[in-house]
Amino acid sequence: MGFSCVFVLVISCCLVVFGSSSGGGNFHQDFDVTWGDHRAKIFNGGQLLSLSLDKVSGSGFQSKKEYLFGRIDMQLKLVAGNSAGTVTAYYLSSLGGSHDEIDFEFLGNLSGDPYILHTNVFTQGKGNREQQFYLWFDPTKNFHTYSIIWKPQHIIFLVDNIPIRVFKNGESIGVPFPKNQPMRIYSSLWNADDWATRGGLVKTDWTKAPFTAYYRNFNVVPCTSCWSSKSSSSSFSDGALQTNNDELDASGRRRLRWVQKYFMIYNYCTDSKRFPQGIPSECRQRSRF
Repeated sequence: MGFSCVFVLVISCCLVVFGSSSGGGNFHQDFDVTWGDHRAKIFNGGQLLSLSLDKVSGSGFQSKKEYLFGRIDMQLKLVAGNSAGTVTAYYLSSLGGSHDEIDFEFLGNLSGDPYILHTNVFTQGKGNREQQFYLWFDPTKNFHTYSIIWKPQHIIFLVDNIPIRVFKNGESIGVPFPKNQPMRIYSSLWNADDWATRGGLVKTDWTKAPFTAYYRNFNVVPCTSCWSSKSSSSSFSDGALQTNNDELDASGRRRLRWVQKYFMIYNYCTDSKRFPQGIPSECRQRSRF
């Protein structure tokens, strides 16, 4: 995959766009293994990557380049069997105490129980915007595509091109939105049995180690239209990122409602016990989707 650094003049200031072509990625070229030593492996000429966790250590990798707006896809096959206590994290993040972050985290399970997909958005170092879902398939049997569409107007989380969550830009009502800090792509497989499975009640069974997750078909589509001073009223087709498009179309909105009705198991916006003084401002926005 060819990466480019493009400088674009927007509203009299110079912004940096870090992007890639729309072709499939190569793990040798696009990522660095950052920890875990031999527990992270790249196979098949850079087309397949695995992370493993044992009692000594987990493992992780990060992208060589940074990205500012676009669509990022990765196919994952999660740890099979009894994965209780493990977390497979796949996310975007900038650096520093005021970092921005967009999270997918897959919380392990006892054999036969469903994985929990945990999502969160951090802006200027503040998160606490969790939504959690069960998946409508077994994510350990085959590879599935997990995508983030990140634009100045919103962030859309997708699973197999089905939108599951939309986080809109709420700057007009005083809610910070991640739009100025380029982010790298990270992933890690680690032990979190103090909280991950049933609040830490179920511990990691190390007799099942090593635990292994697999990755393939990484792809980035830069959002070149994000640098236009004018936004378009066109729609996404089934949640897909297209040049000059801002919103989900009718099919995408139906799919979003379907996932949130039948598969969402936690939404911070409805947690009145957690926010006794009132739900966060962005939760009171009337949805455009």
